Amino acid sequence: MYLIRLALASLANRRFTALLTVFAIALSVCLLLAVERVRTEARNSFASTISGTDLIVGARSGSINLLLYSVFRIGNATNNIRWNSFEQIAGDPKVKWAIPISLGDSHRGYRVMGTSPTYFEHYQYGRGQALELATGRAFASDPFEAVLGAEVAEALHYQVGEKIVLAHGVATISLVKHDDKPFTVVGILKRTGTPVDRTVHISLEGITALHVDWQNGMPASGAARVSVEQARSMDLQPTAITAVLLGLKSKIATFTVQRQINEFRGEPLLAILPGVALQELWSLMSTAEQALFVISLFVVLTGLIGMLTAILTSLNERRREMAILRSVGARPWHIASLLLVEALSLAAAGIVLGVGLLYLGIALVQNSLQANYGIWLPLALPSRYECSLLGAILAAALLMGAIPAWRAYRQSLADGLSIRL
Repeated sequence: MYLIRLALASLANRRFTALLTVFAIALSVCLLLAVERVRTEARNSFASTISGTDLIVGARSGSINLLLYSVFRIGNATNNIRWNSFEQIAGDPKVKWAIPISLGDSHRGYRVMGTSPTYFEHYQYGRGQALELATGRAFASDPFEAVLGAEVAEALHYQVGEKIVLAHGVATISLVKHDDKPFTVVGILKRTGTPVDRTVHISLEGITALHVDWQNGMPASGAARVSVEQARSMDLQPTAITAVLLGLKSKIATFTVQRQINEFRGEPLLAILPGVALQELWSLMSTAEQALFVISLFVVLTGLIGMLTAILTSLNERRREMAILRSVGARPWHIASLLLVEALSLAAAGIVLGVGLLYLGIALVQNSLQANYGIWLPLALPSRYECSLLGAILAAALLMGAIPAWRAYRQSLADGLSIRL
């Protein structure tokens, strides 16, 4: 116990250097825990980009490709699904709800997605959170109405009631625009931190109306063009869609329905489980994830090396102090233990301060991360893995403290009392 009091008194005597060392360790510990927590919660949030959907159905390709274009709006489908196939799948007694999705157009670099009103009723993200409108309403019977994601509205400064013109294709700059059929913004969704924020939502009838007068992939010209009013009076039921999101009445039936769709005889289809496909996609990014973790470990190591440097530098200044302790009865192992206690005290103080900084940072950015990136960082106690990391830092501090402790142990009383000119 007296060694602890003596070590704390010694550190207090060198408080400025000690505080700088503690702060350096605290920052490195805070960074390590922050990276680990963000890494863990990002994986959970990534897996929760889509929630409550049991199956995603698309044309037969790869599971990751289907996930990318249907959920993340990245890439394109290899083929479409016929509308009668969708009706047959949606009419299955085991299916509770079905959300059709049609992709292919864009607006100033943002993807346009055609869907039905059931999208706003059943689509969920995060931990079962439903979509909510920040202002306005969802599209209704008029095919030329649009609901914007939060990022689209914010980046392009759109408000409810404005007219927007969609473009054919998904390029940032499109040469073919549907300028003869503008859409009216009727609603803006609340921010979700998911690809929904970067999507312009219109009805399936709106997608059909845009291309009702197209022939061979090109817009009609002259008298063959169909006006907005003419399009409204036409039958705008789509003939094909891109993908389908399915919710089932019973989770037990998931694999049964998946097998039925994969063996569908009408056309080659693929049904995937969103959670499984998300894990496959995340595994492709594991290298970058591990690299970030390794970098944070090296930052912690840098902080501990700074502690070692501070203790070693102070040894020459404290040689007389060590000699006086030896002269009043302290043994060599007392001196070594004193330095070990100092190293552990610095590391422990750095860990406590680092954890405090972590929770302060989480409290400050928690809502912002959730709103902008869909990552929720809970103010929870350190997990077992995080505690093991902190224990490893203490053990590393003890090992590094053994270096100056061994040097102090080897210093002789005569060497400490002598004055070198």
